[in-house]
Amino acid sequence: MNVETIWQEYQASLKAFLHRNVSNSADVDDLLQEILIKVYQKLDSVKESKKIKSWLFQIANNTIIDFYRKRGSQRELSEDDLWYKDDDPDLLQQLSSCVEPFIDAMPKEEAEILTAIEINGLSQKEYAKQSGINYSTLKSRVQKGRRSLFSLFDECCALSLDEKGNLIKIESKGNECHYCR
Repeated sequence: MNVETIWQEYQASLKAFLHRNVSNSADVDDLLQEILIKVYQKLDSVKESKKIKSWLFQIANNTIIDFYRKRGSQRELSEDDLWYKDDDPDLLQQLSSCVEPFIDAMPKEEAEILTAIEINGLSQKEYAKQSGINYSTLKSRVQKGRRSLFSLFDECCALSLDEKGNLIKIESKGNECHYCR
């Protein structure tokens, strides 16, 4: 077992693991280097080669924890650090006035599901239980309904989303939308 062989085999998996847990790519690269150093320094402590993968990912997990601890103790959070910000209330108001007419234009079953779940806030599990529908079937129907709803919106409105999928802008495509009044 040598560091080069192990690193060549697991580097891509470790980097993907880091990306799932750390949003900044530069931080991911720094953490990956830190993990490499730890592997180089402590590889001789692993006695069985079958345990290399779990050992590597434990080091990666501990490195992520240390990263967030260090980062949290060094400075206060700024608004840029937060993934959640209050949405623009005018934008949400503008969109909410269109949602129900779009849903009403959908087939009855899709409209009922989306109204219960998206408008009334009923959980998918609860709706499936109340309706006697298999939960996995309902999840598929909800996804299909959401795609249909998005298609209806897309006919008359251009929706701009940020990198996390949050709505940031709505613009009319200029044609007469028969759903929004």
